[in-house]
Amino acid sequence: MATAKAAPTVPNVPGARGVARVLAKLESSLESGNYYEAHQMYRTLYFRYLSQRKYDELLDLLYKGALTLLNHDQQTSGTDLGLLIVDTLEKAGKEAEDAEKWMHKIAMLLSKIQPNVVERETLLVKAVKWSATVSKSQVGHPLMHKLIAQIMWNDGNLAQARHHFLLSKDGSGCGHMLIQLSQTKGFPSEMDLFVAQVILQQLCLKETSTAAETFATYTRYHPKIACTEPPFITPLLNFLFFLLRAIEANQRKLVVFRTLCDLYKPSLERDPSYEKYLQKIGMIFFGATQPQRAQQDSMGGIFGDLLNQFFQGLDEDLEDEPTASGNRRTAAVAGASSQAVKEELD
Repeated sequence: MATAKAAPTVPNVPGARGVARVLAKLESSLESGNYYEAHQMYRTLYFRYLSQRKYDELLDLLYKGALTLLNHDQQTSGTDLGLLIVDTLEKAGKEAEDAEKWMHKIAMLLSKIQPNVVERETLLVKAVKWSATVSKSQVGHPLMHKLIAQIMWNDGNLAQARHHFLLSKDGSGCGHMLIQLSQTKGFPSEMDLFVAQVILQQLCLKETSTAAETFATYTRYHPKIACTEPPFITPLLNFLFFLLRAIEANQRKLVVFRTLCDLYKPSLERDPSYEKYLQKIGMIFFGATQPQRAQQDSMGGIFGDLLNQFFQGLDEDLEDEPTASGNRRTAAVAGASSQAVKEELD
């Protein structure tokens, strides 16, 4: 449905007469439906406002323009203005509170861009990189990941939503998404595998409260589980419950961790990737030491180059969901953030 066109106003800035002429031409282009010309006017105004460091006026103009173009199905042009918004935010250095407002606005634009538009991925990657400068976190701001995860979920791209939920600190949303992922992409016998991998990855990222919330949501609302305490219907779920409890107790008793791993070893061997995650968890929460090369070799070399392999393994896990169907995710921001997450784990 068509919406009202943006009506730019003349800002009170030096050289306003020149800007006013461009704004008038922009408004005329919008009214006549000449969106190509309107896009060029927006870009002209971008350079003029930027040179004057009028960031707030520029951001407001670009956002209204992007919405107008996208609402008229000018996908490439609207996305381009979205990219200019991120460029402006980078130059403006917006404060955290104001930055979160712009994360919501960028998410609104992303939700209006069709998934098959190539530039959408570019905007997504740039938005995450910008949010990393705001949050002082190499992996990006959790809110930006949460908003992107919800967009990907709405698109039906559950594998990509899973990646962003992992970095969002939104355990409830992650749990509900994993339920849908397990029901649509997996066999009933694999329902514990979907949540186990994410819980272990969250713990490796030291997100203990998020991991606990993810597990509680998943087990409470999954129709095949519908249980919040042991005994669960599979040993692997019991293991996760007791592991989270042991970490919550914060007693760093290595013997407890090793006993749990030994007790549930048959279930943990269902996925070879668990071993490297558990090694990292043991070092973070229970005071375990990293094994020597000889010890690694005796275990088949699974622990070799742990930190270097962690996110590479995570990406591979995202590409190959734990289902027989071999569903593979589309490439997007994972490549851009993999190195950052690896450094964060260091």
